[in-house]
Amino acid sequence: MAHLQSCSDFLERQPDQILTDDQIFGDKVMIRSVLANFYGRVTWGQHIGDWYSFTVLDEAGKSDQGPDNMQNFGNSHWRVSNYELIRNFNQFLKGLRASTVLSESEKQEYEGEVRFLRAWTYFNMCRGLGGMPIVGDEVFEYMSGMDVGTLQYPRATEAEMYDYIIAECEAAALMLPASTNTNAARANRWVAVMLQARSAIYAGSLANYNNKMTSPIRTSGGEVGIPANLASTYYEKALKAAQEVINTSPYSLQMTKPDDLERNFYEALSVKTNNTEVIWARDHGYPGEGQQVNFTTMNIPGSHAEDIDRAAAGPILNLVEDFEYVDNRNGDIKIRDEQGNFVFYDDPLDAFANKDARLGGSVILPNALFRGTAVEIQAGHKVWNNGTWQTVTSTPGERDNAGRIITSANGPNRSNEQFINKSGFFFRKFLDETPGASTRGRNSDMWYPRFRFAEAVLIAAEAAMELGQQSIALGYINQVRDRAGIQHLTAISIDDIIQERRVEFAFENHRYWDLKRFRRAHIIWNGVVNSTTAQHWALFPYLVVAPGTPNDGKYVFDRLTFSNSLHPRFFELRNYYNFIDLGWQNANPKIVLNPFQ
Repeated sequence: MAHLQSCSDFLERQPDQILTDDQIFGDKVMIRSVLANFYGRVTWGQHIGDWYSFTVLDEAGKSDQGPDNMQNFGNSHWRVSNYELIRNFNQFLKGLRASTVLSESEKQEYEGEVRFLRAWTYFNMCRGLGGMPIVGDEVFEYMSGMDVGTLQYPRATEAEMYDYIIAECEAAALMLPASTNTNAARANRWVAVMLQARSAIYAGSLANYNNKMTSPIRTSGGEVGIPANLASTYYEKALKAAQEVINTSPYSLQMTKPDDLERNFYEALSVKTNNTEVIWARDHGYPGEGQQVNFTTMNIPGSHAEDIDRAAAGPILNLVEDFEYVDNRNGDIKIRDEQGNFVFYDDPLDAFANKDARLGGSVILPNALFRGTAVEIQAGHKVWNNGTWQTVTSTPGERDNAGRIITSANGPNRSNEQFINKSGFFFRKFLDETPGASTRGRNSDMWYPRFRFAEAVLIAAEAAMELGQQSIALGYINQVRDRAGIQHLTAISIDDIIQERRVEFAFENHRYWDLKRFRRAHIIWNGVVNSTTAQHWALFPYLVVAPGTPNDGKYVFDRLTFSNSLHPRFFELRNYYNFIDLGWQNANPKIVLNPFQ
């Protein structure tokens, strides 16, 4: 099989005019151009081109110009239904198969890529909507007087749709090269196998946990709801596909810096050079026709900014405390002792010492280094005055009479000020260290991983656990925990799986979908004010000003609701499936509505 050009500039190609099929499929360059265009059309859900997408869950809070008032999830939240793109894929496949300018091996590889991208589109559709019409390779053409009923397909069942995606991935994998490509920008065999594994584990968990609800969410025709007796079959498929990646692919859990596990994790996710972890990514090459992203520009700490933008959002305490300590699975930050007194720290970073290394690789903590210099995060002073603690704040960057910073230029504070952090933390994962990457003129060429090796390992752990293979499941989950520098598990449950995926894949477009497929979203995001899980929380560090006492110059913390916002996330049962647009049903009466519509 010929290995086609795979450098990332391939993805920057764009067709510049409307051409006939003969013109496209009679020209190798144009064929490649259309295929490249497809890759640019499959970005859905969270991604670093849309930093706000991280703030709608329990990962980050919006700091830019005041708090975020979002509480409820919309009926079309992250909904995908792109049959125009499906039609374009099918048009391409028809023309590709008839083309005479490509070798058979080239045609096979291109077909594998397009069939994978089509399966990826159906997958993104299915996890939001449930089963939707599957049109196969059909390219529908309406002729005047035609019976439109022949163009109207009913919805597939949710199980049929996952089965179709898995089968298409199996077929595509056999057509695609097993070798890696530049910046993981194009689909290869392992990308297809990863989607096969992810689809199967999603279907398995839906068959399992939806049916354990008091009132399972389903439609009478199975468009929503997978029978419980199919769960083990899907888990077996997921385990087999994940083990294929683990045992035979060229990828591995990246461990290039065993003496600095925080740095190792950051590089495994955010540095493209010599990367063994990332299997498929949305790449942003530089220089390149507006392909750069402004995630770094918008979210860099003010102390390190290179342009006027900064601090648009920050990770919240909810996420930070889900990272365990090396010797304690409870990751809560020690703020007060048992008597209710402050716990004092010589350095604010000390509160996070001996935490899961993935925390420092994902989040900039108070006084942690970025680009070689400390990121000062200080909300103000705690002043000991007549037997009580008083909180003193200032405009960012102001000093007291002794020359001590009160509220740092980075914040945090609780005002509606723009460019000042509100959570007590900054993003680390996907924040670009390259000089100039936080300027509007340059922005960043950071990639956004969609599949990586750790997911194969955790899919295998989950599937094995659900199949009753505890020792195998433990072996897999402990590989990931080893890299994080935390203790091995000796038993494994679904709560452990949810926790591990939470911290391993922070900001990687997994959290929302995981809580939906495990049917935990309505429990975690329960809409209750001051809930430990639904409310967004912040952690504010303060310099202690207590002259003549041993604690003078030390640091303490306050746990606060995020930005005075009392808008806890509220996920309702209706949110487990997007609503069907009534316009779709008007155009095709065979489309049945989803539950709660």
